[in-house]
Amino acid sequence: MARILLIEDSPTDTAVLTQLLERNGHYVLASDNAEDGIEICRRERPDLVLMDIILPGMNGFQATRALSRDDDTRSIPVLIVSTKGMETDKAWGLRQGARDYIVKPPREDDLVARINALLEP
Repeated sequence: MARILLIEDSPTDTAVLTQLLERNGHYVLASDNAEDGIEICRRERPDLVLMDIILPGMNGFQATRALSRDDDTRSIPVLIVSTKGMETDKAWGLRQGARDYIVKPPREDDLVARINALLEP
């Protein structure tokens, strides 16, 4: 079981992803904005972050960059989960420090496989 921080502003997406993650044995922490998500990440040290891009205030690209450049959080993998599905979005997300990028709505088996790959030692 991994501790996963979900940074997502849509209550519907938060509920759906939380159910999916819990059904697959994970514990979920959630934040509806990037600034609070970064603070939760620093404080709680989750095993993985699922990051939306379109967020109020700071966007997910900026938050991913902040987490990947912070000595305290850089080792925590970020998996972007976004409706932004263009190759340029994916490339930019990976350039900001994300370890993977998946387009919403993700298929459960695909998302779980990607999470498992990022959690392997």
